[in-house]
Amino acid sequence: MNNTPKTALRPLTIVKVGGAIVEDGNELALLLAKFAALSGPKILVHGGGRTATKLASSLGITTQMVGGRRITDNEMLRIVTMVYGGLVNKNIVAQLQQRQVNALGLTGADMDIITSHRRPPRDGIDYGLVGDIDRVNTPILTRLLNDGVTPILAPLTHDGRGQILNTNADTIAASVAYALASVFRVTLVYIFEKPGVLANPDDDSSLIPLITRPLLQQYVADGTISGGMLPKVQNALEAVEKGVDSVVIQQVEALGTGFGTTVKA
Repeated sequence: MNNTPKTALRPLTIVKVGGAIVEDGNELALLLAKFAALSGPKILVHGGGRTATKLASSLGITTQMVGGRRITDNEMLRIVTMVYGGLVNKNIVAQLQQRQVNALGLTGADMDIITSHRRPPRDGIDYGLVGDIDRVNTPILTRLLNDGVTPILAPLTHDGRGQILNTNADTIAASVAYALASVFRVTLVYIFEKPGVLANPDDDSSLIPLITRPLLQQYVADGTISGGMLPKVQNALEAVEKGVDSVVIQQVEALGTGFGTTVKA
């Protein structure tokens, strides 16, 4: 247990970005330029689902989704491993090297960074070769960061018995943030298509700048925050209550600035 006061810990920024930005050349270039400009140690966690779906289709493999989650059979696992751990990950790494960032592309299997177990069927749905995280290798990630390496994490983990597992990128980002919160003062950033959490989803100027647990209760009670945004905010609050210093929800254009919604304990 690290008893160092949080204010004395080195800051660490963990940025999670989804496939929509990763797969758009201009948006990706903007993201990586802003990510490269962030000071101090940092980690990027990325998705890439649209590219995986497109490649699967070109190979005659049907993509099955339930509740926004991909059913991962053996054929689909081959696709996502190639896309997430290969094509998307190495494209990001190469572009960050161009920007003088000492980036290292990793899956959870590399250096045993993230182990997981296969998700059991839920409500009669078998998600296949999908992993729920058991452990993040904090010492290895800490060593890499202290050595000036910037990990670029693909949404793949392993079970310790030779099996790669498809794993949700949001979950990876949050789990890595929890694990490193005892060693660093962690800011977890979710890049979102909107400026942040909005009081009116149709009005980008209605940004809610700060959310705490009492404020969330108030916003839920009056209907300001509901639907799909509610679980995002609840997950962010869970992160800060587990030791993450703050969670920021913002657009790619705002990365590296304070503009967006900050979630604090």
